[in-house]
Amino acid sequence: MAPTIKVGDTVPKGTFGYVPYVPELDDHTACGIPTTLSTDAWKGKKVVIFSVPGAFTPTCHVNHLPPYLEKFDEFKAKGVDVIAVVAANDPFVMSGWGRIVGLKDKILALSDPNADWSKSLGLSVDLSKLNFGTRTARYAIILDDLVVKYVELEPGSEVTVSGADAVLAKL
Repeated sequence: MAPTIKVGDTVPKGTFGYVPYVPELDDHTACGIPTTLSTDAWKGKKVVIFSVPGAFTPTCHVNHLPPYLEKFDEFKAKGVDVIAVVAANDPFVMSGWGRIVGLKDKILALSDPNADWSKSLGLSVDLSKLNFGTRTARYAIILDDLVVKYVELEPGSEVTVSGADAVLAKL
């Protein structure tokens, strides 16, 4: 599978579900209220998107997400306005994952229902053999004013071209 979106393309419009961070979520008895975020909100901004097949899954939870949080200040120093992690999980799961790892308001945890937006980019994966259905693939994208500056799909199950270090090197 190769991405159908390429460097130089304008990213197609997409809508994600998410639970915006508010301090009340630090009390893990609160769930928050899901809302939507459109890619239109990224007009005029530099955005880093990285995608994982699933929240709380071993590689995603241990190797993929944490370095983005650890290197948050480095991304900001390179002019990144928004960092977002995307998965096909529902907004409550993405919010719960974000709270467990301490994303707060640093990284948006976005739900791509049924991997529809990722599929429109050629970046979904069928994990039916694991009873997971269609998921977002493991990938990273850099957008500048909605124009793709970097897009890479992981060739295997490891975190290489979509990891924080690889993306930082392309900014």
